[in-house]
Amino acid sequence: MGVIGYGLGVIGASIAIGLAAYGVASAMARQPEVQDRVFTVFIMAAAFAEALALIGFVVALVVK
Repeated sequence: MGVIGYGLGVIGASIAIGLAAYGVASAMARQPEVQDRVFTVFIMAAAFAEALALIGFVVALVVK
């Protein structure tokens, strides 16, 4: 059962990172001069989404 929960957590994190990357690519295409600031925000968002996936992994191990 924990594996299913971890799988759902990873799916959620991958969707979040994909949406963030899409937003960054769109923003950079519209305004290339803000590339540095937008990329920094993207890295932070990806780190937060990945942290949630890692928390899901730990919870899956604890439940098992």
